[in-house]
Amino acid sequence: MKPLHLLRRSVLGAISGGLLMAATLPADALKPVFIPPLVALSVIDRDTGESLTVYRKDGIAYVAGRPGARYALRLQSQAGGRVLAVVSVDGINVISGQTAAWNQTGYVLRAGQHYDVTGWRKSDDEVAAFEFAALGESYAVRTGRPEHVGVLGVAVFMEKPEPPPVAVAPPEVRIAPAPMAAPAPAARSALRSVPDVIRTESATVPAERLGTAHGERETDHIRNVEFERMTPQPQLVLRIEYDSRENLVAAGVIPTPSRYGRADPFPANAPQRYVPDPPAR
Repeated sequence: MKPLHLLRRSVLGAISGGLLMAATLPADALKPVFIPPLVALSVIDRDTGESLTVYRKDGIAYVAGRPGARYALRLQSQAGGRVLAVVSVDGINVISGQTAAWNQTGYVLRAGQHYDVTGWRKSDDEVAAFEFAALGESYAVRTGRPEHVGVLGVAVFMEKPEPPPVAVAPPEVRIAPAPMAAPAPAARSALRSVPDVIRTESATVPAERLGTAHGERETDHIRNVEFERMTPQPQLVLRIEYDSRENLVAAGVIPTPSRYGRADPFPANAPQRYVPDPPAR
């Protein structure tokens, strides 16, 4: 299902969740309750339409990119209300092009909505496609920021709830108004998007690594919305690291396939009296 107002052509599984224990129950009745993450993140190969396999090592999630392939970051909201997702690729905000920080612009998702972030945003109507490429061709290296190539990130914020309605006093009762509370720092921000995008003002690299290029322009329309964050810090941060399959195999992230399969000391288990001669040359 495409987002409402999304006029465009058509990025793990759930990276993290939680366990909640009901403390008021007797100890022998306690059962863990799975709490899904606010947003699930996956990486999609746009040429095949398949979700890339997630490998894990030492608590870190990895995917293997295919050089030359276009990809998307698929965001799937699992929250009950709107959430803001600030998205970074190689340490760069995918909308503004700034070195990524939590307080920057992002995409707003409604409850249950999904959205594929397919590229670097160039305007209200276009993106430059994400494409796995040689490190030297990556957008981060070409803009002088190679330090964080190879990582995809999403910082998720819940929306500040609407204040409860003010009770109306009877006519004969006079109530002095309470002093207004000071607004939270950076409480209000303008958003742009479809799914809805938030706007705020605000070494030596190995030659064989994979990065993300600034690909061809594609149509992707957005619009303005408003979003007030519940807190200055995100409620959830997701990350996936990526590189070529060869590099992930070399690093021990992807198990090395045996050329001949697992060796068997008795593969035939068939009786044979003596060792035969080898074939003639």
